[in-house]
Amino acid sequence: MRITVDYELCDGLGQCALVAPEVFALNDDEELEVAADPAPELAGKVAAAARACPVRAISVEGA
Repeated sequence: MRITVDYELCDGLGQCALVAPEVFALNDDEELEVAADPAPELAGKVAAAARACPVRAISVEGA
């Protein structure tokens, strides 16, 4: 699966991290960090996290 984040859109609200903390996290500067190679079994959570993003900054291919 390929996860793309538009960091220009991302407001650091953290909804993705609430849905899929195994893949998404906010660092101390409230910048989004994404796991480099998430396990395939997390595809459903990653897709749900992308849908939870209020500014639609996350896109997922192959989930």
